Formats: sequence, structure tokens, C-alpha cells
Amino acid sequence: MAYSVPPLPYDYNALEPHIDEQTMRFHHDKHHQAYVDKANGALEGTQWDGKPIEEVLQDLGSLPEDKRTPVRNNGGGHYNHSLFWEWMAPDAGGEPDGALQSAIESAFGSFDEFKAKFKDAGVNRFGSGWAWLVHDGSGLAVVSTANQDNPISDGKTPLLGVDVWEHSYYLKYQNRRPDYIDAWWNVVNWSKVAEGFERAGG
Repeated sequence: MAYSVPPLPYDYNALEPHIDEQTMRFHHDKHHQAYVDKANGALEGTQWDGKPIEEVLQDLGSLPEDKRTPVRNNGGGHYNHSLFWEWMAPDAGGEPDGALQSAIESAFGSFDEFKAKFKDAGVNRFGSGWAWLVHDGSGLAVVSTANQDNPISDGKTPLLGVDVWEHSYYLKYQNRRPDYIDAWWNVVNWSKVAEGFERAGG
């Protein structure tokens, strides 16, 4: 079964004023669709055609060399964005609670220190990429990746990620990536993050 772009779980304008409607339309309908089309094209007719994208990304080394980069870039783009839409929600933001809150405080000292470290990872990612909160098998960590690389390819479980490609913020924030990340905290869907944390063995 070929990959497809999942529908947004909310309206295009639902994240206003933090993430603008026009950006959401371009980002979801154009950018994500392009990743899906190219990933499908790269895997068509191979034994990986239609396999869950997370499985493919966990085992990139087994792909033929000529498929590895297009799948890493475009399969990664599809997987990253499928997660990203779910990690945001209208009327969200605030702070996590329960086990996730305790784990963040234990790993980083406080929620504010976590936010500062996460923002730093996003702001200082040179060029295009992502900042992530991951479970690395022993606990929580903040990492960043280039382009559409996903921590799952390094054996880590992504729990939350922010897209710092310019297409995710330039229409509203121009070159002000720090302002975009500050605003993005207002739409983080902590209940979805907590679900992933629990599945990862939180």
C-alpha cells in the first residue's frame, strides 16, 4: 500500500495566531505531498514498497544504495510530518503532567530548562532540520537532526519534534526562527506526547 498524506486532525486555521493558515496549507498539502510522492516512487516495485515507514527508516542500511538517500530524505519527510501534525493541536500548549512531567524534570532539571535546551537545539540547527525530544532507551534527551533525518534511524524514539525548515515558518516569521519556536510551544499537544512516552516505556 503506497503512502499517503494523512488529513490534518484540525482545520488549517486552527493553530492561529501561532501557526498561520497559509503556512499550514502549503506545508501540509504541498510539502508533505511531495515527500509522499517521492518516497512512493523510490520504493515502488521493491520489497519495501508499502512497509510501515518507521520500519523502513529503522533499517535504512538494508536498502540498495541508490534508494537510501531518496528514502531517507522523503520517507523521513513523510514520517516526520505525520508525527508533527499530531504533536500540535488548537487550545493546547502549557505543560505536561504526570509521568512525562516527572521524567522531563528529572532529565533536565525543570520544564523551563528543557524548553531552553530544546529551543537551543532548534535555533542552532544549521540550515534545515528538526529539534527533538527523544527516549534513547535509558531516558529522555534532546537532539537535533539535519534535513528530514529522524532519530528512529539511530535507535531512538521521537516523542516530540519541531520542524525548523524555513517552509514551516517563513511566511509568518521570516528569518525569526526563535520567535517561531516560542510561539510553537502554544500549540504543543502534550497529551499526544505523553502517549508516545508511555509506549516508549516511560
